Amino acid sequence: MTDKNPQEGNIFEDVKDEVVGIAKGGAKHPGTKPVLTGATVGAVAGALLPVVTWPVGLIAGVGIAIYSRVKK
Repeated sequence: MTDKNPQEGNIFEDVKDEVVGIAKGGAKHPGTKPVLTGATVGAVAGALLPVVTWPVGLIAGVGIAIYSRVKK
């Protein structure tokens, strides 16, 4: 049985809307700067860690930044 809280939206729809908004709005979208900052921090962290490469860190940083924007 899947009883879902009506206050709780679909996280995938929210993330999709955020990504589409960033893609359409470019630098003017309010989510662009935090997502780019997350990408940079993730890439640097990935480059410094011995097991993770910078592309993996970049993707993780973008994912965390978008998730944190959507959950607000």
